[in-house]
Amino acid sequence: MSRKPPCLAGVLLAALLSGPHTAHAGTIDDLHRFLSGTRTLRADFAQTVVARNGRNVQTASGVMMIARPGKFRWQIEQPYSQLLVGDGEKVWMHDPELRQVTVRKVGAALGGSPAALLAGDNTIEKNFNLREEDKLGETRSREASDGIAWLEARPKTAESGFEKIRLGFAAHELKMMELHDSLGQTTKLSFSRIERNPRLPPTLFRFVPPADADLVGE
Repeated sequence: MSRKPPCLAGVLLAALLSGPHTAHAGTIDDLHRFLSGTRTLRADFAQTVVARNGRNVQTASGVMMIARPGKFRWQIEQPYSQLLVGDGEKVWMHDPELRQVTVRKVGAALGGSPAALLAGDNTIEKNFNLREEDKLGETRSREASDGIAWLEARPKTAESGFEKIRLGFAAHELKMMELHDSLGQTTKLSFSRIERNPRLPPTLFRFVPPADADLVGE
């Protein structure tokens, strides 16, 4: 396992993973429009994990699919295979190389996690304090010049492994996410080939553990 710094699937499962702010209209409205207008979602993603010292410690890519509310599929394809499936009742993580499946009940696995933010219902403020980023540093100014406007979501749950999640919108569409954990590590995600409300077979959000895999959890 030492060869694998936490990938997106691991970060989401690890989430079993400043008070409220008042914000003006903008990216918060984008988020609410995005969620209220999205029943299903498919997108390719590219992921970079950045350590506290700024060094890139991992890159990965894959496909994500969401069927709201509550169902999602995160497939890591490169540089190794890993799968995270939420079926509405349980969250399954399969690591084929380790021949291991980890399972948690949705109530324990979600709440303040990024999966809850994208695949959950529309009551976002129940689990997150939201604010728009008004004061941008040099890096964020460059991002803004590329048409990305950022929203910050801070989990309300004390058990969450995240300090904050940033969502980047361009032309009212979600393009990027950043997950800042309590150890100072940042997971950066960029989305491409985004399809909103495609037809996704229900079988994509079901998982049957392989016979040769060890089952860990509930």
